[in-house]
Amino acid sequence: MERGVTGTGCLVRTGHSLLTWGVTLVLFLHDTDLYNQENKWIYLKPLLFILTVLCSVGLYFAVSLMDPGYVLSDSEKVMVPVFQNNTFSELAEQETSTMISSTVSMRRCGYCLLKRPMRARHCKSCNRCVRRYDHHCPWIENCVGEKNHRVFMLYLVVQLVVLLWAFHLAWSGFYSEATWSEWLRVNLFLLLAFILISIVTVVVCLLIVCQLYLISCNYTTWEFMSYYRISYLKQCDFDSNPFDRGTVRNLWNFFCTHGPVTWEWVYLRNAYNSV
Repeated sequence: MERGVTGTGCLVRTGHSLLTWGVTLVLFLHDTDLYNQENKWIYLKPLLFILTVLCSVGLYFAVSLMDPGYVLSDSEKVMVPVFQNNTFSELAEQETSTMISSTVSMRRCGYCLLKRPMRARHCKSCNRCVRRYDHHCPWIENCVGEKNHRVFMLYLVVQLVVLLWAFHLAWSGFYSEATWSEWLRVNLFLLLAFILISIVTVVVCLLIVCQLYLISCNYTTWEFMSYYRISYLKQCDFDSNPFDRGTVRNLWNFFCTHGPVTWEWVYLRNAYNSV
């Protein structure tokens, strides 16, 4: 956590905050719809916009500072998979644990020397192993993993709402002038804000689409990009993902269930079912 509060993480978060509030200030000071509403003493839309921006910033800091699902120790307890029934007994848990340990070998990480569960990966930027590692996001200066992936998706959706609203507001502030030089002098900061908003909007849209596709297939970004280099996946065909439960169930399990998953159990169960 110290690394996230100081150093590179602090610079990244400071830059994000300055850009966010700088663009917001430009939208309020130029002759946009927000500015016109303020002049008419109508504060509902400006307040809603500020609240949406605050929500986006709050989610950004939440996903940036929270634990993404670090592997804590070699003695980490084998948790009951969320895919199982609520009637899963203690005896069944012990049998599953024995089956996992005898069939799937949990490799030690070559960097932190911890036993790494399936779908976990060591992040060199964070210097920690992360459960169900998706990717290390430089914009939040944190990994996206088992514990913060849902919050990351929520942040992206709220951020997209803010960006689309800001895009509309920035566009509403452009007015023609007598000459191009005069227009550029009047609208320079608004034009820069508009370009920045447009670029980030495209990036966020692409990221949301890619993430939703991977979630619907129950792949992580790391697994999708490195499929043929991962020991538990390279022996399978690309179309036969051992963690895939179907699009609807994959989405349901991701967004509507909570708690850690024993992916070794899911992997073995699907392997036995396919025999």
